[in-house]
Amino acid sequence: MTRIRLYGTVQDSIVDGPGLRYAVFVQGCTHGCPGCHNPDSQPAEGGTVHDTEEVLADIIKNPLIKGVTISGGEPFEQPQATAELAQRLKERGYDVWTFTGYLFEDLRARKDADIDRLIQHTDVLVDGPFVEKLKSLDLKWCGSSNQRLIDVPKTLQRGSIVLWHQDEMTFQRPSNW
Repeated sequence: MTRIRLYGTVQDSIVDGPGLRYAVFVQGCTHGCPGCHNPDSQPAEGGTVHDTEEVLADIIKNPLIKGVTISGGEPFEQPQATAELAQRLKERGYDVWTFTGYLFEDLRARKDADIDRLIQHTDVLVDGPFVEKLKSLDLKWCGSSNQRLIDVPKTLQRGSIVLWHQDEMTFQRPSNW
């Protein structure tokens, strides 16, 4: 059983990715981005420690949740715990988004098994540090224009970055109308 240090959770987020999501905010981040939206999550010694099983049990209690976002703090500074959580979520059919201040290419270059496992169990990776002078409230699911929404499965398959784009929603009249 792996322990994870959390800043907190949001059980019904609509701002941390598409749809109704459960957001996990880990504690600890060494990036120190000026203007960070979660500065209290930066100190490594803060937050509370939980078993990943406990976090998973809380997520699966709500049958309306289909997606989970792992954010922070910095998820890749707790790679064993966040990778385990992401893997367990994917095994149960959840959509997993992970936010990081690191670049995808730099994470892959580390050749770390836990980092690779977290990446492999992530559907969309929002990468890059928050840059205050590039901040835009017009962006969806990222804070500054240097950040990318990476479609991880397609990127791993192709071997080069593929950006994620939300499918257009189409509505059809039910056949019984």
